[in-house]
Amino acid sequence: MEASNRNRRKLLIIGGIALVVIAALIVFWMNQGKEQKSEEKKPASEQSNVSASPTSDDNALQVVNSTADHLELSSGKDIIVVDVIQADALRVRVNPSGAADEPDTEVIGTRDFDPAGSTIDISGDPITLTTDQMKVEIDKKNRSIAVYDAAGKLLLKQEDVRQALEDNLAFTHNEGDFLYGIGGYNASEISTDGMLQNGLKSVKGGQQGHAGAPFVWSTAGYGLLVDTIDASYGNIDNIISFSQTSKESSHYYFMVGDPTAIMSTVADISGKAPLFPKWALGFMNSEWGIDEAELMQHVQTYRQKQIPIDSFTLDFDWKAWGEDQYGEFRWNEKKFPNGSSGKLKQTLDGMGIKLAGIFKPRIHVETEQGQYATEHNYWWPNKPNYPDYFSELPVNDLDFSLEEVRKWYFEHSKQAFDTGIIGWWNDEADEGYTTTQFINMQKGLYEEQRNYSDKRVWSLNRNFYLGAQKYAYGLWSGDILSGFKAMANQRERMLSAVNVGQAKWGMDTGGFQTNPMPDNYTRWMQFSAFSPIFRVHGKLDHQRQPWVYGEQAEAATKAAIELRYKLIPYIYSYERRAYETGIGLVKPLLMDYPQDPALANLVDSWMFGDWLLVSPIVAEAEPTKSIYLPQGTWIDYTNGTVHQGGQTITHQVDLANWSDIPLFIKKGAIIPSQQVMNYIGEKKVETVTVDVFPDTAQSAFAYYDDDGATYQYEQGGYFKQTLSAQEKDGQAHFHASAKEGTFTPDLQYYLVAIHGQYGNNVTINGTAAHKANSLSELKSEGWFQGKDVYGDVTYVRIKAGDERQITVE
Repeated sequence: MEASNRNRRKLLIIGGIALVVIAALIVFWMNQGKEQKSEEKKPASEQSNVSASPTSDDNALQVVNSTADHLELSSGKDIIVVDVIQADALRVRVNPSGAADEPDTEVIGTRDFDPAGSTIDISGDPITLTTDQMKVEIDKKNRSIAVYDAAGKLLLKQEDVRQALEDNLAFTHNEGDFLYGIGGYNASEISTDGMLQNGLKSVKGGQQGHAGAPFVWSTAGYGLLVDTIDASYGNIDNIISFSQTSKESSHYYFMVGDPTAIMSTVADISGKAPLFPKWALGFMNSEWGIDEAELMQHVQTYRQKQIPIDSFTLDFDWKAWGEDQYGEFRWNEKKFPNGSSGKLKQTLDGMGIKLAGIFKPRIHVETEQGQYATEHNYWWPNKPNYPDYFSELPVNDLDFSLEEVRKWYFEHSKQAFDTGIIGWWNDEADEGYTTTQFINMQKGLYEEQRNYSDKRVWSLNRNFYLGAQKYAYGLWSGDILSGFKAMANQRERMLSAVNVGQAKWGMDTGGFQTNPMPDNYTRWMQFSAFSPIFRVHGKLDHQRQPWVYGEQAEAATKAAIELRYKLIPYIYSYERRAYETGIGLVKPLLMDYPQDPALANLVDSWMFGDWLLVSPIVAEAEPTKSIYLPQGTWIDYTNGTVHQGGQTITHQVDLANWSDIPLFIKKGAIIPSQQVMNYIGEKKVETVTVDVFPDTAQSAFAYYDDDGATYQYEQGGYFKQTLSAQEKDGQAHFHASAKEGTFTPDLQYYLVAIHGQYGNNVTINGTAAHKANSLSELKSEGWFQGKDVYGDVTYVRIKAGDERQITVE
């Protein structure tokens, strides 16, 4: 209803403006005796500052106020506020008729930014705003805004800022620019467009795994973010457009830089994602159609077979669904007799298993909680009751836009949380609602859990809209099919989600709707091991445990899971980076290589962190796979073969055992790893192996750890140490900086494995280091030289947390 009122108000305003514009045009034509000729359409770099529409002095931009990083302009009665919020970002607010600023939508996380140190010159026309990363020209007469990079290249131009008053945001860009962001795909959409965003699209949260954002960016060096819930987007004839936005005023942001800088700036504006608990980085088994006895049998089998796993996610089965006395919020004591007492939690805690449970936006109407919702007007407006497909009883949907609903919902979920359901699997809040229903549902759970407990929040949700990441918000790709085609199509879904700012993505590995064949299951598990959220799930009574698919599948999938667990120190360090910068574990290759046109729409491979390129097998029974490697030197993770980049190589697929995961190390890599465990935290990690592949350019890795469970990291309770390496003058240099943070981990030593042919002298902080007789004897600081699959390797053991400089001569 509120949205409808806004739209009606908007139509009235637009209609009034249209009448004024028409009258002005009639007068103008009578006085001039001829029509204004529009400038011929050109790429942005060739256009002049002539306005796309007639102007008058009354509507020319006038300077009202100018301070550091801030410029206030008027155009008639309308106010345009321009702020340099960072050295690489500009915010523009167009407020009609001097209206007060509208509140931000959920897209925006903050309006407060540190001084950007810009220079604003209002003495001439155009006005100029300059930082060390961009230059902006605002033409007062023609009311245009032109954004340039530091080298003076025109990136974007808004021809007339007043068009924003007509719900028309239009920005000209250069021909040939590749554009990304805006949105991805739902579970069943054809996804042959890949990552590129051309033509006309809807900006929305969407359904069934869709990820959306009012945000578009280009490898040409710019991005645009509009503060709106839903919109229409277009990229036609080198013009980016947004219309049908949700606010009376238009608030939007320009940003410049390479792709990772742009994504980081968007995270600065829309909000950083808090760290997930460390257990959430491990393997997850989700199941629909399970009881306590079967759950315990599965957990015991995982442990007996020593297949690592950290958590189980329970579907409808855990709840007393459809019963009164708040059955939507409490344990089903027939299926899980030890759930409500906390005994099941205690047992699983001892086995290293965490539990998450499904939550729905609907509750039953003819129950105590339904009656309470009716009495307090908690229902979604004007929606009739409907039968639940599981209980076949009447239900309706809660309105999570209401703060009192969010508080009430968590208040009745606390007993489940206290007795072991410590993860929120939010389902079906994308059906028949606005984009913000899912955001608001998880917002309530996040904020109320933060008020109630210091345990980190984890959630999984079936759509995403930019801004949701602030609430510990994971996304899965919906109720997908099984099979190789459906599996392959998950790649563009994952990478498109990353491109709109959702770093925490996963899928129903193996497919939800149908059961996969053993080879498909195996290849899917290998793919999922290199996605942010590693989770299996299937439809009612479908099994997704590795041993269900035969010995061959079990062996190959166990190896993939073990590789994931070996890399937990590497993965967790990128979880921290996502919190700091918005750049997560998975990146499309084009983010690191924006100038390579071969990568403009390549979804076949991606970066897993900064130093690993993965290209999983997604085709059935094909003996070879072609893999394009970008510029640089790449080392096959499995066999040590060295490849020069900028070319396509041929990988021989293991059709007999399905054991291969094409994985390549980028030269310069610094990769920490640990011993494989049955679950994260099973044993103390006192030594971390750090594989180093020095390059002539210095490289770095920020090793990170904390308690993995609470928010103490927000108060400095973490351990962070920058590790860097370089090959120079025939020597390998490795440096561990002084540590940051107040957290003391179990970690005692790094075992630094420096790969390459170097001499026999090793110094630590300028002093010759002790040489051990074998690697097993290397218990304290010292070194040993050996060989592995990559060739010569110099092992140097150093104390973790202290500053150390290693030189291998």
